[in-house]
Amino acid sequence: MSGQPNAPDSRHHPPLPPVRVERRSVDEAESRRANGPDWDRYADEYQATHGEFLGDVGFVWGPEGLTEDEAGILGEVAGRDVLEVGSGAGQCSRWVRSRGGRAVGLDLSMRQLQHSRRIDEHTGCAVPSVRATATQLPFRDGSFDVVFSSFGALQFVRDLDHAIAETARVLRPGGRYAFSITHPTRWMFADDPGEEGLVASQSYWDRRPYVEVDEATGEVSYVEHHRTLGDWVALLARCGFVLTDLLEPRWPEGHDRVWGGWSEVRGRLTPGTAVFGATRG
Repeated sequence: MSGQPNAPDSRHHPPLPPVRVERRSVDEAESRRANGPDWDRYADEYQATHGEFLGDVGFVWGPEGLTEDEAGILGEVAGRDVLEVGSGAGQCSRWVRSRGGRAVGLDLSMRQLQHSRRIDEHTGCAVPSVRATATQLPFRDGSFDVVFSSFGALQFVRDLDHAIAETARVLRPGGRYAFSITHPTRWMFADDPGEEGLVASQSYWDRRPYVEVDEATGEVSYVEHHRTLGDWVALLARCGFVLTDLLEPRWPEGHDRVWGGWSEVRGRLTPGTAVFGATRG
């Protein structure tokens, strides 16, 4: 959906009026209608606040600052066809292209893609990008060697089985798939970077989406979906992937950045990000 989300945000903290928070089922169409415009509204602030940390030509897997240079979860990208789902301003795809990969970006937010074009012009490293959704990838079967998503799209998708199946469809046999998400155990805690964010207050197994409703219009304005670690592994297996990596980055010493509910206070005790790596059978 909106890439870079790539890096997360504190969107699932109790919001200020006139937004009402609910925990209930929301279908894919309603999720998409809410989250696309939400990221269009938020894109300018997001890039202004986090752009320097992400880097115009940089690949960061999450707020801890783990880079793909360090993780190496994609494998070799030079000479390979690479798709970033939820590409936002294209920072990660630009990193891939700077290392010889043929990266393409995809995002639901037009405003994020406009920021990608701005950075293309500024850096001289352009990322071909398309506006589309993770559940309907506009590419032929077997188009890519690598598909990845760095905090982009997946947590905002209701029909995740369709999204993972679409990824499998556009990947070539033996292709790599990698993505980062908010660590599922964080669902138990308030989205607070301080001590209150260390107190479990809801069930890890409660899979009802987090929903924000505009009280003035009654329309859903933001949705985030939760799955357990077991849910993610089962989804990958059902779609023909073999899980090879599950990284839980530790908070680095001296890293004082606060990003939504991510902080040193929480990060030194509990994981905030999960990074999955898998191979298509």
